[in-house]
Amino acid sequence: MNLTGKQLIGFQTKAAGHRNFQGIQAASGEALPQVFVEATADEAHEALTKASAAFKVYRNVSDGERAKFLHAIAEEILVIGDVLIQTACAESGLPEARITGERGRTIGQIQAFANFISNPSWKREIVDEAMPERQPLPKPRLVQKQIPLGPTVVFGASNFPLAFSVAGGDTLSALAAGCPVVFKAHPAHPNTCDLVGQAIQQAAQKTGMPDGTFSLVHAQGHEIGGYLVTHPLTKAVAFTGSYRGGKALFDLAVRREVPIPVYAEMGSINPVYLFSDRLATQGEGLADAFSQSICLGVGQFCTNPGLIVILEKDREFLTSLAAKLDHMPLGTFLTAGIKQSFEHGFNTLNHHPATQRLTASSTPAPSLFSTSVREALAHPEVLEEVFGPCTVAVVCQDLAEMIAFTEQLPGQLTATIQAEPSDLVNLAELIDEVSQKVGRILLNGFPTGVEVSAAMVHGGPFPATSDARSTSVGTEAIYRFTRPVCWQNF
Repeated sequence: MNLTGKQLIGFQTKAAGHRNFQGIQAASGEALPQVFVEATADEAHEALTKASAAFKVYRNVSDGERAKFLHAIAEEILVIGDVLIQTACAESGLPEARITGERGRTIGQIQAFANFISNPSWKREIVDEAMPERQPLPKPRLVQKQIPLGPTVVFGASNFPLAFSVAGGDTLSALAAGCPVVFKAHPAHPNTCDLVGQAIQQAAQKTGMPDGTFSLVHAQGHEIGGYLVTHPLTKAVAFTGSYRGGKALFDLAVRREVPIPVYAEMGSINPVYLFSDRLATQGEGLADAFSQSICLGVGQFCTNPGLIVILEKDREFLTSLAAKLDHMPLGTFLTAGIKQSFEHGFNTLNHHPATQRLTASSTPAPSLFSTSVREALAHPEVLEEVFGPCTVAVVCQDLAEMIAFTEQLPGQLTATIQAEPSDLVNLAELIDEVSQKVGRILLNGFPTGVEVSAAMVHGGPFPATSDARSTSVGTEAIYRFTRPVCWQNF
């Protein structure tokens, strides 16, 4: 498969624009050879016009035929072979084993959605039979089921060049639901996006899907993204990235003449609560596992544990954890921008009067800072996400203060409780409060790593996401792109 460097507009390639850019090797900062042409507004309009026309056909394609389309996408991705792995590694700086595993996860997600829609129950049909003899008025027959929303715009994430990108969960859940997708490629990995975009394009052609079922456009700036969100033919948006980016798209969508749903995952510091009996029996192992979780993928996971909540009497654990982090290397960041952002976040915490650095390095490195509940609440900026291997510990005087602090936390994707049964007997109130703040609670684990399954919730209250009722991982993600309709007396 050859790179195009162009927009994939339905079954065609287009390059009418005059602004070019190239992908960057994350490790070296050098430009990759393929030149990409940025999309024009006219090309974005054509992609959505084709998607709207395709929707009239695609929404009526049988579940079985759509499942074949999804399986074909998986097959076409595998056909790309090692070229896809090598390209994604070059653009992301991630190791081959990580990208190979991510490809496997991507294929698994695709197959999961194909299998899910192969069972008619996915439409959640509810039947209320008629009662013609009911008095004083007869009851009509009512049938409710889910139907697709329409053309969906999906924005790729920087930290998962495969699993949260062109053929990631957002795209596949929308396609599974019966919604054509216009994908805004992430400029951090345009070559990877091009390859996977062509795979979807070819799968659509081979399985007889309508022209316009899938399109992909490139752009470095924000103009094309804003245009896609505000275009009257767009019916829904999915985004994974920063709070600033997700909130900007959300604001654009709700200010439209006809507002549309935006499912934005926007970041999280994922608190980990540590308790005495657990630390007494597992302290050394926890310090080692915790340091690994903080530094996994250079801390560039939305589920990275960026906050520790611990009691004053257990503070000694922080010394052990800091010592572990001092031996962890600082790896290659996904982009120069993410590296600069991490350095800024580190320096802000390092010089902030409300925090104390517990790790040794005074320059950006895997880091642990501490603060008190009083200081954290007085200076909420110390709890802002630092995207990278950096964690802040909030030290609480007692359980009551821990609960009071939790009440003040903003929404999160996850929270973790590290506790023995002897700890848990006193934690019912805390766990209840935590449940109000997150989409997923873990017991005696770490939040990095998200299982793709029907029960998974990868979401959470604002500002973790723009809609706490949804998930972007697992088969329940499909319902972001459907709505219920009731048929009466049909």
